[in-house]
Amino acid sequence: MKITILGSGTSTGVPMVGCHCQVCGSSDPRDKRTRASILVESQGQRILVDTSTDLRTQALREGVPQIDAVLLTHTHADHINGIDDLRGFHFIHRKVIPCYGSPDTIGQVRGTFSYIFEGLCSEGYSPLMESHPVEAPFDLFGCRITPVPIRHGSFLATGYRFDDAAYLTDCSEIPEASMELLQGLDLMIIDALRFSPHPNHFNIEGALRITEILKPRRTVLTHLTHEVHHSDGERLPNGVEFAYDGMTLEL
Repeated sequence: MKITILGSGTSTGVPMVGCHCQVCGSSDPRDKRTRASILVESQGQRILVDTSTDLRTQALREGVPQIDAVLLTHTHADHINGIDDLRGFHFIHRKVIPCYGSPDTIGQVRGTFSYIFEGLCSEGYSPLMESHPVEAPFDLFGCRITPVPIRHGSFLATGYRFDDAAYLTDCSEIPEASMELLQGLDLMIIDALRFSPHPNHFNIEGALRITEILKPRRTVLTHLTHEVHHSDGERLPNGVEFAYDGMTLEL
């Protein structure tokens, strides 16, 4: 299995519009962060997690030839508003892509982007996706996928475990029952917004606290703001590092 960090940034991206701070003006390409998303490759198939606002840019940058399935973590704009960019893949492959998420997430996305799922024949839109609400583990392309309920402030989001890797973006708390689903990880990619606290996200200290409890072999901190220089990673504990756009992780 191969995981590519398509986007490692928070909802504004980095650089943030109108900002002239040191990180936004950094010459380090790892400080240029598009909105958070990953691509999981298993048995030659590609699973996209979230259709970020920057999906088109990310797919072109990484040379993604097709998407075979989509998982959605929640319905905030930076995680779903790139959904229309899937049309380009559809024009080439004519595939209707299965889309998985919690019942609430699927219901909201279907309501907001009904033409994606139902099409608009009178206007030339074919259905692009078919919805699959999930709450229990399921198998996809030889990979065991476990939905992991997490808290994003007062909001409920979904992380995902892929065999022995987990992606936990946009979270401020992991319920005890979900912690049980995250035992024995080789890789954990987790929200670590910034150094200072935030009510709806783990900050770096909070993400490190979860790392100390779960003890994955490797931890990658993502969904980063312009408060974080990639070079700050030198201060992180062994086995923990910052994500960057285009980072690849082999399992």
